[in-house]
Amino acid sequence: MEAGLWLGIGCRSGLDPAELLRLTAEMLTAQTLSPTALAGLASLDRRAAEPALVALAAALDLPLLSFSAARLEHETPRLRHPSDAVFAATGCHGVAEAAALAAAGPAAELLVPKIVAAGHVTFAVAGARVALVRSRCDADGSEASGGPDRQ
Repeated sequence: MEAGLWLGIGCRSGLDPAELLRLTAEMLTAQTLSPTALAGLASLDRRAAEPALVALAAALDLPLLSFSAARLEHETPRLRHPSDAVFAATGCHGVAEAAALAAAGPAAELLVPKIVAAGHVTFAVAGARVALVRSRCDADGSEASGGPDRQ
């Protein structure tokens, strides 16, 4: 359990590694997230050796954490999209959201709730909410001064 953003992934076995890499890149782009913002990937322990997940972790140079269904089930109260169908198939009410939350830790929250990609991959992002301060730029591109949030 580390600080940073954790990408939870749910998928069926046999997923093509190139497809997962493409879907992940599309999802990150759509959410305006850089892969460098991620601390790691997380999923159900049954998928820990799944070639597509292993390849994605290697391509992004990120750790892949895996959790038992019982551990993921403990995250159910924090899920935005619990599913009885997922529970029937896996033993937990959600994989992507629960894995992201489990990896990010007890103080984390879902920053990107479950997204279904191509009908067979789910993604979710969890981490600590941080306040981002946008810098204003003046016409020549330099940072504007003034205001209570500026130093």
